[in-house]
Amino acid sequence: MTTTKSYLNKVMHDRKSVRKYEANYKIPQSDLEELLIEATTAPSSSNLQPWRFLVIQDDAVKKDLRLIANNQEQVETASAIIAVLGDTEMYNNVEEVYTKNFELGYMDEATKNMMIENSLKLYPNLPKEILKNIATFDAGLISMQIMLLAKDMGYDTVTMGGFNKEAFAERFELTDNLVPIVLIAIGKAAAAAAYGSSRLALNDIAKFI
Repeated sequence: MTTTKSYLNKVMHDRKSVRKYEANYKIPQSDLEELLIEATTAPSSSNLQPWRFLVIQDDAVKKDLRLIANNQEQVETASAIIAVLGDTEMYNNVEEVYTKNFELGYMDEATKNMMIENSLKLYPNLPKEILKNIATFDAGLISMQIMLLAKDMGYDTVTMGGFNKEAFAERFELTDNLVPIVLIAIGKAAAAAAYGSSRLALNDIAKFI
């Protein structure tokens, strides 16, 4: 069966991991704000939205970060670095989240109260390692949305997990509940900076039963 590829499909295929950027190009603050707002439509465990962001635009700070991020050039030349953090105390926002859902008419009051009660029984009693795993998984979901939305807005990105997370937390004075997860460089690709990459065959990665 032949189908017409959607615009989303085109964006997915056009997105490449870009490591060479126009160093003098600066993304407007309003675009970065719009990007993050739209990205937060991503799903998360119990809708607790554990993602937090540190958007690094200052050239001197990016130079410091490059040392923490294994001297990766794009950390310094991209317009901004979006550090995606996970909040392991995401449950502290449960009342705000579900009260707003109720006020917007997304659920009735009984459901709101049940979700708050169940979340407060579960999440605060989980080991921190499990909470970190939840936050990391949810950060992955929103990171992909950030990259696709960025491409749709005409920007290029690359995600980086290779950096010293302990040094990052110390440099940016993160509280104990905030876990650095990935860095996303965003900017304008330099000429011929992106290249394609192959994928494993479906038969090698999927089994239909």
